[in-house]
Amino acid sequence: MNDNWIFPAEWEKQQGILLCFPHNGNDWPGKYEAVQWAFVEFIKKIASVEEVMLLVADEKLKTKVTGMLEMAHVQLKNVSFIIHKTNRSWMRDSGPIIVKNGKDRKAINFNFNGWAKYKNYKLDKHVPAKVANFLNIPLEQAIYNGKPFILEGGAIDVNGKGTLITSEECLLHPTVQVRNAGLTKVDYEAAFKHYLGVKNVIWLGNGIEGDDTHGHIDDLARFVNHDTIITVVEENPNDANFKPLQDNLNRLQAATLENGKQPKIVTLPMPKRLDFDGIRIPASYANFLILNKTVLVPTFNDANDRIALNTIADCFPDRAVIGIAATDFIWGFGTLHCLSQQIPL
Repeated sequence: MNDNWIFPAEWEKQQGILLCFPHNGNDWPGKYEAVQWAFVEFIKKIASVEEVMLLVADEKLKTKVTGMLEMAHVQLKNVSFIIHKTNRSWMRDSGPIIVKNGKDRKAINFNFNGWAKYKNYKLDKHVPAKVANFLNIPLEQAIYNGKPFILEGGAIDVNGKGTLITSEECLLHPTVQVRNAGLTKVDYEAAFKHYLGVKNVIWLGNGIEGDDTHGHIDDLARFVNHDTIITVVEENPNDANFKPLQDNLNRLQAATLENGKQPKIVTLPMPKRLDFDGIRIPASYANFLILNKTVLVPTFNDANDRIALNTIADCFPDRAVIGIAATDFIWGFGTLHCLSQQIPL
């Protein structure tokens, strides 16, 4: 791939959003019914401003979902269905990443392997090919040093100008959920440059407690424009997230962009600790989704919801910022950004 291919920033013009309607109740034990209706509301918000490309397991589910969308008065003209059985619904990670070279587009298959944790991901491996075929664009498999290069979309965030943020915990841990055994920072940076047009990488440290993905960046820090990064901080010094998030903040304050300048840093609170069925779940306001005209922000019935919405609204003066109740989604260990993947125009 030549150097002109680049992964556009999320706020750049989108054709639509890739989603997969939840059909695996095991991801949300005890909350599956609630999650389906929460997902309908999620689709409705996106379909009001752009296209939704919705994977459904089969024709039977397509019929059921269509009825639910009609009941909720979703703009069905903005919903396209792709029939494909998946293991899970986390399109940020199993879906392709679309890169651009001028007006040309290409889908990159980053060899999803269940976050190097779960064995049942074989159906998800075919999502990139299905989506590339639907979009009628070429598909390229990511290879590094002759081996499949594994990367989830949730592990990276870009400013579209050549800078990428990721975390050491996710990509460099020597023993836990190892995506690419033996690869160093230098290797990752070479692969990022080759496939995503990235010239500059900002490495954060550890992710938040309870994160099933072991350090995905989209729960930690996100670009909101070319030179501004919003990052979550924990106010309670006794919380397990306090030190790692302070460390990440310090790293961002010392970081530079591709142009050599320091990024502006905006801080975002964390919701209060959320536990369900004896498990801490990784709720984070950083898991927001940027659309053409709106930004959808996960909310958690928390006093900090208002602060998070206002802080994010200040970062996006030209977009409506809308809270989406995410206390059901998060029982599956992810929310709005994890469930979606933008398709740049």
